[in-house]
Amino acid sequence: MPLEGHYERQTTPLYKLSPREIKAASAVLAVTLVALLAVVLATAGDSSPPTPQGCIKATVAGVVGAETISGCGAEAEAKCAHASHFDSPRSDTVVAECEAQGVPLTGSTGDPSQTRRKG
Repeated sequence: MPLEGHYERQTTPLYKLSPREIKAASAVLAVTLVALLAVVLATAGDSSPPTPQGCIKATVAGVVGAETISGCGAEAEAKCAHASHFDSPRSDTVVAECEAQGVPLTGSTGDPSQTRRKG
């Protein structure tokens, strides 16, 4: 059970800020908010250009996190051909990007006897 005067002593501030200190803290807070708003506005939006026709750029699950698979021309065809031989969510994402960009799934890599499983 608290003794008489303990609550008042525990809840009384040790130091009251002066008007000058309050103004200084308000100025620092305002500058911080303006800087934060400037950073958010400067980084907002889509800064990555669209993928050109004949190129691929697919974001797939990697070992540690997201991984970007990209390429253009023969490199894109080789990656699409390689992905078309597998049946997994990762390869499905790459193949979907290949089909969306018009990159053929036949390339210089992979065994032609293997075909993509549909199902």
